[in-house]
Amino acid sequence: MGKTYMVYIMANRKHGAVYTGVTGNPAGRVWQHKNHVFKGSFTDQWGCDKLVWYEVHDDPESAIIREKRIKDWKRAWKDRIIEEMNPDWRDLSADVFG
Repeated sequence: MGKTYMVYIMANRKHGAVYTGVTGNPAGRVWQHKNHVFKGSFTDQWGCDKLVWYEVHDDPESAIIREKRIKDWKRAWKDRIIEEMNPDWRDLSADVFG
């Protein structure tokens, strides 16, 4: 089995601030956001510590392309993909990583 790449959206609350990212270490990166490892970053300043949406990719190129596209989206489009997967904007990290 190959490495897993994940495009993800972190939020501070329902319809609050959101951050879109990509990683080859999903569990580690979400842990870093939750523990505010990136001091002064957008996610740290805005408290984006809830994993509200994610998408798994098999290769880094497709994940990076998808992340860049989502970052260019209108906010309403981001809200829509979050709510399609996670209507209540629950923190999905425990479901995904145990």
